[in-house]
Amino acid sequence: MTTQTILSIDNGTQSVRALLFDTQGNLLGKGKKEIEPYFSAHPGWAEQEPAYYWQALVEACAQLWQSIEAQGISKDSIVAMSITTQRGTMVNVDQQGKALRPAITWLDQRNSEELGEISSFVRGLFKLAGATDLIKRFRQRAQYLWIAKHQPSIWAKTHKFLNISGYLHFHLCGEFVDSLASQVAYLPFDYKKHRWAAKNDWRYRLLPGFTQARLPSLFKPGEKLGEVTGLAAEQTGIPRGLPIIASASDKACEILGSGGQGDDVACMSYGTTATINTTSKRYVEPIKFMPAYPSAIPNYYCSEVMIFRGFWMVSWFKKEFGLREQGIADERGINPEDLFDELVNDVPPGSMGLMLQPYWSPGVREPGPEAKGSIIGFGDVHTRAHMYRAILEGLAYGLREGKERLERRNKQKITLLRVAGGGSQSDAAMQLTADIFGLPVERPHTYETSGLGAVINAAVGVGVHKDFDTAITQMTRVGERFEPIAENKALYNRLYKDVYLKMYKQLKPLYKTIQDITGYPE
Repeated sequence: MTTQTILSIDNGTQSVRALLFDTQGNLLGKGKKEIEPYFSAHPGWAEQEPAYYWQALVEACAQLWQSIEAQGISKDSIVAMSITTQRGTMVNVDQQGKALRPAITWLDQRNSEELGEISSFVRGLFKLAGATDLIKRFRQRAQYLWIAKHQPSIWAKTHKFLNISGYLHFHLCGEFVDSLASQVAYLPFDYKKHRWAAKNDWRYRLLPGFTQARLPSLFKPGEKLGEVTGLAAEQTGIPRGLPIIASASDKACEILGSGGQGDDVACMSYGTTATINTTSKRYVEPIKFMPAYPSAIPNYYCSEVMIFRGFWMVSWFKKEFGLREQGIADERGINPEDLFDELVNDVPPGSMGLMLQPYWSPGVREPGPEAKGSIIGFGDVHTRAHMYRAILEGLAYGLREGKERLERRNKQKITLLRVAGGGSQSDAAMQLTADIFGLPVERPHTYETSGLGAVINAAVGVGVHKDFDTAITQMTRVGERFEPIAENKALYNRLYKDVYLKMYKQLKPLYKTIQDITGYPE
């Protein structure tokens, strides 16, 4: 019988999971509710009903209680809980916490006219600093500006503007509260000082009347932000009065749950968005004017390089070309990943010259907004297996480029990779990652690293472990380790330096021409 357990809720893009861990980081029970990432009323829009996330949380909890009951684990053993969620999915609520419109998710691609007014003096300062494009991007993408412009009656009724984490926290504890480490979005947030921006910040000036009063109260990771109410307990089965401890966004929690807290260790996520991060006490922008995000460890920063919709391409391939493997896996009752690994292993390193650049969605600076995905080197020898391996290799090349950028910015060599996310479950993907980076790659002991990161915050918050270093030591460990193969490392190094790094520069003029002709991307 476990004496103490901790609950975490992980609201991701593809599912909502309720997870129960012990104080040593072992997963004891799990409830999972698959969700539709979004619906789209117009091309490029990606929205979801906020109540849909709450109902998925309720159903995931119901599954979890069945799971632990079968093991003889009592809910009385739970000493705390914490929430981690997808980043940048925003909700407008009234004074009662009721959603006023669908949430605009992080996948939303609407680009509107530049909204909000900036004085000529401030515009001049941004131009002088070389930040004009980033400011333009903010004015086009900030959800609150779009809502105020196109749905002014909704904005007028908006009492609070919340991340999905803040929305779930309100439903659990009845207060408009959230973790400061969840505020990764187009918001007036001071990433250096880990607090809402000062009253005179230019982002408030874009929308007259928008003040901190419309934002939730913020807490550091590890701080108590509320307790489960009677109503929430009735709906979810979570014990009434259970302490709710602030954690962080899913990526930050994933890093913490992987045990990556040093800037010589890079944590990679092979998820819907592929990322590579380093954690440091220093504020280091991975690209000039792109912020270092809050870590799940208080007063630390995560420098992140992102490939937007990274493993989305893998999912796309499986949907469009992988029905055979999915069908065989269903017949045999095995994991489809095993069969997709066979596809990868049937192809030699380098995919016989097939090279992929993973820019499925436009960027802001590197790559720029004109960027597109590309595959070059096709020949009559290539099959769908070559394409699949080339997708995985292209993602690894892109993240290696990010790793080298982080090394330059941090002035610190990276010596080890920790890899989490759905793609980390593929041995073939892990091995080619080790080969392309030329570094050892470690897979954490649990797949649920985001949920474990949230649990670590809760464990420290209620004193189960005295500090974060102790909690990380006690609750995280390596599952499997992959060493680079010398022959593959040499081949990939040449392809990366002599081909991959030159692709974007040489294709960029063509991307711009395509954009001029077709208007895509806007």
